[in-house]
Amino acid sequence: MLARCSCGRVEFEAKGKPILASACYCDDCQKASRQLEALPGAPRLLGEDGGTSYVLYRKDRLVFLKGRELLQDHRVEGEAFTKRVVASCCNSAMYLEYEKGHWYSLFRDRLAGPLPAVEMRLQTRFKPEAATLPKDAPAFKAFPPRFILRLLWARLAMLGTAIAGTTNRRYTSKRGDTDAT
Repeated sequence: MLARCSCGRVEFEAKGKPILASACYCDDCQKASRQLEALPGAPRLLGEDGGTSYVLYRKDRLVFLKGRELLQDHRVEGEAFTKRVVASCCNSAMYLEYEKGHWYSLFRDRLAGPLPAVEMRLQTRFKPEAATLPKDAPAFKAFPPRFILRLLWARLAMLGTAIAGTTNRRYTSKRGDTDAT
């Protein structure tokens, strides 16, 4: 799946199946989306219901095609573990990164082609009071166990890929003999 900024100078490809498609209503996502929407020429991020839609991919599934040097980090708080990454050429928010995590949350509107349906609505206890949530996906006041399990499953799959990549390599021991692992 191809992602690009609104002017087309930044592009990356997300390969394979996403971990999850979701909308987040947490106070940080709402605050960050408002901050990023206030940048000159920036596209809208917040939905009418106050949610920010993402498609989550493993970090090892993203390939930057062009414009990586144009990406800039934005943080809601100075030392936050999450950052939103914006294409400086047109102020398009591209993805959210939890730095200690193994995934990127791609802003759904940056993706081209048929988009996966939202599978769950998260942190809805923070949604704007007057907002009505769509009924297209289950809504959770916090992070439900199935969300956490999907992230854990993706991490295990990443580890399996890394291990599988080493199983057919040959190495030479200190004694000089060669062995396959």
